Amino acid sequence: MRTDPNAGAGAPAVTADGCDLVTVPARQGLEAVDILRRGAVDAVGPVLHDGGGDTLGFVVPPGTAAAWDLPGSTCTRTDGRGLRLAPEPPVEGSAWLVPPAEADLATDPAVLRRALGEAARLIEAADNCR
Repeated sequence: MRTDPNAGAGAPAVTADGCDLVTVPARQGLEAVDILRRGAVDAVGPVLHDGGGDTLGFVVPPGTAAAWDLPGSTCTRTDGRGLRLAPEPPVEGSAWLVPPAEADLATDPAVLRRALGEAARLIEAADNCR
């Protein structure tokens, strides 16, 4: 993973190589966004949601997909093709939940992995209380 030394708080950079996209079910993704925003440092990068509201996509640094193996999620290598960090969403029918202008350059994959794990545990606990 390459980082931009000028990025705030060591935020991973999206480089000319593009970025990767971690896609998760919407419920888990929304919990993870809340967890990331409640942390000591606002560590969430741009986040997309699909038009049907079924999934969320976290922008992560290029190269993340090569080692991503978290069950219940996928990581797609984009190499900059089809995903632009611009005000308008990159895919028809999607929208930015966290727009690029309001976020760090990318979400750190290790931090995202921890947040998604915590989110899954919270959801499981809530579902077991019913």
